[in-house]
Amino acid sequence: MPKVSSVIVPYATYLRVYEPLAAFPEPERTHWARYARRPDRPTYQDELRRSLADLLPTPPIPVPVHESSDAFVLDVDGVVCVCPWRTRLRGWQALQELPEELPRAVLDAALPEFVRRQATGDYERWLVRNPDARPWIRTGTWQVPLHWFVLVSDQERRFDKGSGEIPAALRYRTPMVQARRRVARALRALKDAMDEGPLIDGLVDVGRWLEEFHPRSLVELDYGGLVHTLSAGELEDDHSAADVAEGIEALRQGDGAAAGEAYARLVERWRSVRDRRSAN
Repeated sequence: MPKVSSVIVPYATYLRVYEPLAAFPEPERTHWARYARRPDRPTYQDELRRSLADLLPTPPIPVPVHESSDAFVLDVDGVVCVCPWRTRLRGWQALQELPEELPRAVLDAALPEFVRRQATGDYERWLVRNPDARPWIRTGTWQVPLHWFVLVSDQERRFDKGSGEIPAALRYRTPMVQARRRVARALRALKDAMDEGPLIDGLVDVGRWLEEFHPRSLVELDYGGLVHTLSAGELEDDHSAADVAEGIEALRQGDGAAAGEAYARLVERWRSVRDRRSAN
């Protein structure tokens, strides 16, 4: 079992895809096969710490200079499945989203404009050489995007309260075929009930992303560092995937009132979590 540091880095959540080794071309397949046998593989907290350390120099380094050679590994019924970190690619993509998340003054103070401009130029040049690149991991901060819960079911929910140096954990795992099927069914129900909306847009986007991966992959929704800002009671009572499924089924049955009640529960639960981002 990996060693768990006592220094916790909050507050991100993750949607990951683990692909079987057969999905990777050589020589990458051999690299991951060897990597999977390592006993000292790092954790998501290690990745976050490395990224935060890069922000300390002057000027800061918003995106790693080299791509990560690390990954998360699972054994799924005897089949080794790998989720590459691709930290550099994800850093570039996150940098593109920052102007929508932060006021300009705050953004300039954290990452000067010339630093962002240089990183953007590096990304554009890299994309020319790697037009089909996509990450195996999506990240949310201070929330789990509601459309992620469509991919999983409450029966796949696993909550570990943790003990001692082992932190709490809340996650869902589901086969890729199930995740894709749930996205398709939810989109049909939503489009029959409404013309457009953020939930539809989010599902279309994540559905296209899932199609990029091997059909025998595994999808994981992980609360990650967010568990450190929620009480054990809040985590115990959080059955957001069940609320999402209930709301979509109500729409399928034409029961708008029941769908609205399920959605209201979700919005209230996650609003209270996001509000902590700006709490002192």
